[in-house]
Amino acid sequence: MSTSFPLDGMRVRFAGDTNVGMKRAHNEDSLYLPEFERLAIVADGMGGHASGEVASKLAVETIAGFFKTTQDEQQLTWPFKMDRGHRYDINRLITAIKLANLKIHEQAQRDPNCHGMGTTVISTLFLDDALIVGHVGDSRLYRRRGGAFEQLTEDHSLLNDYIKMKHLSPDEIAAFPHKNVIVRALGMRDTVQVDVYVDAPRMGDVYILCSDGLSGMVSDDQIAQIAGNDADLDGICEELISLANRNGGLDNVTVVAARIEKA
Repeated sequence: MSTSFPLDGMRVRFAGDTNVGMKRAHNEDSLYLPEFERLAIVADGMGGHASGEVASKLAVETIAGFFKTTQDEQQLTWPFKMDRGHRYDINRLITAIKLANLKIHEQAQRDPNCHGMGTTVISTLFLDDALIVGHVGDSRLYRRRGGAFEQLTEDHSLLNDYIKMKHLSPDEIAAFPHKNVIVRALGMRDTVQVDVYVDAPRMGDVYILCSDGLSGMVSDDQIAQIAGNDADLDGICEELISLANRNGGLDNVTVVAARIEKA
């Protein structure tokens, strides 16, 4: 079911879904769709024995919970110092993600069943004048604008590091043996670096948040084509997940779609 919110003379509409895929026994992904703020989150847990599910759920609950707590009280004492070089809303998103990281790390240290757990996170906050993106790991944010389609986030993965350092060819990328190794995630350490991206949404823009269960099974060109459909957003999410599963469904698949529409 999709929801929409006003956005500076326009509207932003959201939809999302998650699926266990074709090979996994349970779903370690989590997602959050806006309830009171224009905040959307996708988290892809890791750790096995269901601890990945614990980590991704804890990330989503902590980030959303921090936004609820700080909704009306901007002077509330925060667990991390604000960066005066950033606007308030960027600090708010970074702090929420850092708090989630700390909670996941502490639970992993405290509970032997959760040892080694972690999660990626991609979070988007739509303001009237900007889109604020907070990102850790290899879950992605794409944007379709007119005929152009691009990945707005950079994967924190071993493969991406090799691509940048070694300038791998397409054949070398396809044969890379450690595609799923993540070099940055929530819960790995007690502190984390959060990548931030700021965009200016335009009428007609479509944003796709996803776990690597989608991006690893469906090509960017295919995602772009489906994201450009005039179908309702629920249909776009359903079609993307269905294609990932038809292509093998080797991992859990989670997709959130957001579109800027007329008011």
